[in-house]
Amino acid sequence: MGFTSTFTRITTVAAVAASALLVLPMSSAQADPAGTLISATAQPDGWHGQVNGSIVKYWTTRSNGEQVRASGAMYIPAGPAPAGGWPIMAYDHGTTGLGANCGGQTDPDNAPLPGMMADEDVLMRYFASKGFAVVAPDYLGLGLYETGPHPYLELRTEATATIDLVRAARSANPELSRTWAVAGTSQGGHAALGTSSVQVAAAPDLDFRGTVAVDPASDVEKVLPIAGPWVPELSGKTGDDVNGFVVSILAGLRAARPDAQVDSYLTEQGRTLLDSVGNTCLPETIKRMRGISIGDLLARSLSEGPLTPVLRDYMTVPTRGYDAPILLLLNATDTTVPSPLHAALAAQFAANGVDFQTSVGTGSHGNINPQMWSAMDAFLNRILATPTQS
Repeated sequence: MGFTSTFTRITTVAAVAASALLVLPMSSAQADPAGTLISATAQPDGWHGQVNGSIVKYWTTRSNGEQVRASGAMYIPAGPAPAGGWPIMAYDHGTTGLGANCGGQTDPDNAPLPGMMADEDVLMRYFASKGFAVVAPDYLGLGLYETGPHPYLELRTEATATIDLVRAARSANPELSRTWAVAGTSQGGHAALGTSSVQVAAAPDLDFRGTVAVDPASDVEKVLPIAGPWVPELSGKTGDDVNGFVVSILAGLRAARPDAQVDSYLTEQGRTLLDSVGNTCLPETIKRMRGISIGDLLARSLSEGPLTPVLRDYMTVPTRGYDAPILLLLNATDTTVPSPLHAALAAQFAANGVDFQTSVGTGSHGNINPQMWSAMDAFLNRILATPTQS
């Protein structure tokens, strides 16, 4: 009786301990290399309006080299793969927030900005209709794992989340070729340009063909340092956009780059606010800023001390060193990423001899007019003129 009772207690404790191990987060020592597939789970037809969709879980890295889990979506066109396999289009989404499940790619039912997601789904279906398998990262911290706050506009991790998803997707489906390209809108345009730059050294084994960037965020690191305690409250949609973006940049920079010493620039109210938004999606972030100015958050100018050089390293879009063509789709009437920033990016590309072309519209941020669709058609034909490589 005593032996049986003792044995039962021992086996029960062992079982509980084993169960606990199954739910503990994996340490970095247990992590697989970046780009390693964790799982690919098929989704019903109609998911994001596409067929052959899957949720892909994979390993990527933070900017400090720590390996973490990430998630994204994958779509395979209907029908047999072409010779050499499906070319891949990686699509990088626009700004959605800082917390888990804000990305919308793997959890569309809870996407914080359904209108924006619907527009981006149209763009991804367009790429699929052109014969691309499409992959779309949630980005670090915005997917199915609690790895936030998302390092908003950190160019390196936007790029590695994208490249690592391409690698994981190829492991999940052997019909995907080595040939790939990248596209994105707004934050996603920033991410796409970053991916195009980073892949030169990070993915020489893949066959990269080009980049499509729609109203990309750029040159913000040249404007943001003018902010300080004197910035007044901004109203309307423009105010909401500016407040949401600035708070997201500061929260992401604070989490990813301790060397920026973000807290030293914040008032007590600023530190409290940034503490509160690290797990929020963009609409809630904006809501928490209502009635508060950027100036209320800042105790001193962002141009002082270490923040500005760290910010440049964190988010600057490279303006040289690309090895594949770029298509910029830019709206001259964009107020979210003001059009002078678009013009500055194009001018820097031209000065540095980057292989790029532009198509300019007069719509709102992220709008693609018929001329831009035609420019994309021609660009995709150009980058696929050479057969895909298996």
